[in-house]
Amino acid sequence: MGKPERDDEDREFDIRWADAAELKEPSARARMLAARWKDNPPQPQPFRADPDGVTRPRSGWASTALVFGIVAVVIVLLGYGGFRAPY
Repeated sequence: MGKPERDDEDREFDIRWADAAELKEPSARARMLAARWKDNPPQPQPFRADPDGVTRPRSGWASTALVFGIVAVVIVLLGYGGFRAPY
């Protein structure tokens, strides 16, 4: 292994220098989308739009009732099956 050159420190990437650049080139994806949308702009979409054909999830109360119902059934089944501490 050779000893490091003195200029290596000068050649090291300086993020502050890069952030201070006056002109920043857009990413490849940004350029691709800009070119695609130039002739065919996307249609406006509502925030978090539901895709077609997807059913809506249960309400919070229905989910809570379902969880409590399952827990109650498990407790009853464990008690009915004789899962008790031996005395």
